[in-house]
Amino acid sequence: MRLFKILPLAAALALSAPACSTPAESAPAATDAEALELALADEYLAEATYTAVLKKFGDVRPFSNIISAERHHADLVKAEMDRLGLEYSPGNDLIGQIEAPETLLSACETGVTAEEENIALYDRLLPGIVDPQVRETLTKLQWASRERHLPAFERCVARGGQAGQGAGQGRGFGGGPGRNN
Repeated sequence: MRLFKILPLAAALALSAPACSTPAESAPAATDAEALELALADEYLAEATYTAVLKKFGDVRPFSNIISAERHHADLVKAEMDRLGLEYSPGNDLIGQIEAPETLLSACETGVTAEEENIALYDRLLPGIVDPQVRETLTKLQWASRERHLPAFERCVARGGQAGQGAGQGRGFGGGPGRNN
């Protein structure tokens, strides 16, 4: 079994890039295991960043909705890693290590950038995926970023950083690929 160094990777990314940056600038993964490692690091970094935003600004949308999805996404990646017999750090040690942007508008702009980078990461990773279940999981994560998270952050930016009001479009993948909703 290979022990992945997810948190050092995510920590290095967090320290070398603006808050809520993703490993999108990384080279494509050579293996499914490396793709899962990058995906988990990305989910941990997003969760830690959105946790910082919620701590600074309170229970504001879209962050309060999307953080739940990021945790769920990390669980999906860990389930794939478990299935493949891969080891990983089960906890997110980046929580409390990321500083929130100065304004809610800046936080929403950071969210837009992070989701765009996340989508690009999966664009690079997916062509090299061999295992069909890994491909399905990563495709669902990319779909959620493109169809749910990015539009939510774009709406926040369009509102000038004002917190959302409604119930949103729901948690999870909704009618995403591979779902019968």
